[in-house]
Order: sequence, then C-alpha cells, then structure tokens
Amino acid sequence: MTARQTRRRRVGIAVRVAISMALLGLLVVWVPSFDADKLWPDFNPATPFWLLGAFGLTLGSMVLATARWYEVARALGLRVKPRRMFSHYMAGIFISNFVPTTVGGDLLRISRLSNDTNNGPHSFASVLLERLSGWIVLPAFTLLGLALDEELRGLGAPTRVAAITAGLTLLALGLILVLVGNQGFGNWVRRHNGWVRFVNGLHTGIDELRTKPRDTGRVVLTAFAYQAVLLAAAGCAAKVVGINGLGPTELMAFIPAVLIIQVLPLGLGGLGLRESALVLFLRDLGVADERAVAMGLLLYLLTLVASLVGLPTLVFDRRLKTPHSDPE
Repeated sequence: MTARQTRRRRVGIAVRVAISMALLGLLVVWVPSFDADKLWPDFNPATPFWLLGAFGLTLGSMVLATARWYEVARALGLRVKPRRMFSHYMAGIFISNFVPTTVGGDLLRISRLSNDTNNGPHSFASVLLERLSGWIVLPAFTLLGLALDEELRGLGAPTRVAAITAGLTLLALGLILVLVGNQGFGNWVRRHNGWVRFVNGLHTGIDELRTKPRDTGRVVLTAFAYQAVLLAAAGCAAKVVGINGLGPTELMAFIPAVLIIQVLPLGLGGLGLRESALVLFLRDLGVADERAVAMGLLLYLLTLVASLVGLPTLVFDRRLKTPHSDPE
C-alpha cells in the first residue's frame, strides 16, 4: 500500500467515525429530554440469562452465515471443508468490525477462498451471492411481519419506512440479477480480462444457481435460518435492556429493516444508523427512546465480542493472502 493510499484510508476511517459520532449526537438532540440514566435498566436475576442467550445466538448466527456461504460455494462447484470456511468467515468478520469497512472483510474471504480453490472468479461470486441472499430473506421477513399483524400496518411512519426499505431492497436485487444474469452482459464480460473476469464469475454463478434449484433452495433455507437466529438474538437483547412486548411479528417487521439500514456505507459498523432506526421503529410500540438506543448499542457490542473469535484465524492463518491469477 502506497503512502497516498494509506493517507486516504486513514482519512476515510476518520470520516466514518466522525459520521457515526455525529449521528449519535443528532439522535440525542432529536430525542426529547434524552436521559442517559434510562439507557440501562435495573439489574434483575433474569438479565444474565438473556445476555448469555443474546451472545450465544449472535455467535450461532455466524455459524449459520458460514453455512449459507458454504452452500453457495458448494453450488458453484467449490470444494472447501466447512471448518476452513468458518475460519475464513470469522477472520473476515473480525476485519469488518475492527477495521471500519465491510468490504475489507469480504475481500479477505475472497482472497483466502481463492487460494484454497484456485478459482478467483467463483470465489468472488460465492461471497457476493451469499450477501445477495440476504436481500431476499430480510425483505421477506419484514413483509411477512407486516402482513401477519394488522396493528403494525397502521403505525404510520414506521410501517412506511419498513415497507419502503423492503421494497427498495427487492427492487435492487431484481435489477442486479437482471443485469448481471443477462446473456448479453455475460458475453460482454467474457471478452475482457483483468478484474472483469471476476464479474464474469458472478454472471456464471447466477446461471449455475438457476440450473440447480435444489442447491438454490438450500441456500435460501440456510439464509432464512441465519436471519431467524439474528431476530431471536435481537429479541434477547431487547430483554436485556428492559424492553418487553416485542413479539415475533414486531421482530420480523422491523429488525430486518434495521439490518438493511445499518449496512449503508455511512459511519462505523452502522453505529448511529442502527440506533436511529430502532428509535423510529420502536417508539410507536411504546418503547422508550433511550432503551431503543441501548438495544442498538448492545447489538453492536455483541457483534464486536463475537467477532473476536476471528482474531486467531486472522493472525495464525497467513497462507497466501492474494488470489491466484488463473481463474481456474
């Protein structure tokens, strides 16, 4: 990395941190009579069990996320042991959470899987398609939660924002699949070398999944399981900070929308975005704004702590960190 690239990276990190701090500051100003003393509830005997459940489910979701990635890679013909992929996934999660960019973690996963399989384009496609599977499941959960609960459909702004977020996500996914999966696009990228061959890997991957409905079904089912565990973790986190009354439909309707919003390329790890979204969605359900903020901060902390599992794999697995030049 050149000195110029290092400076740009440092400036980018500083900007993202500043944006997160600004968002949190604006949130405090926006919330009427914000009382920091209300962030955390009084301790009760059940709190440690809810906290342990939230952490266990957060860690379990990472195992299921690895399973989702494994199913995508398997459908694309990549053969890597699940334990090896878990190592790559957790190393990527650690990078994503402790280096302010999710792209860095994905690049690490692509690099390491490429070295294991000697197939850079399909490794690239496996990570992108694993990510895109969430664009199906998260909106589906939101729309299902709203469909099942008439009261939630009448909340006004929270309902509209959740529904629009789900709709835009599905629209973006559809546009990507139509564009990248188009045969003309595939013919164009095949005529180019360099980084474009990785895009061709994504086009080929989409084509392969179309012809393997059983494999695609396993990917989607694993993705649903992964997101369902994340919803359960959010439910436990709500109990930890003293939020009661969030049932399955409330979690399905609003938590997926929060998960979509928090990955927008603003701030540090969704900090500020996640908490603002929770305040918006939970206020009309009778949740104190301070408790909604506390829930967001706890979810962030749980992810940070769980991602520490990836530190040993990052430090000790240093085998060939650059992708092979040969796509096959």
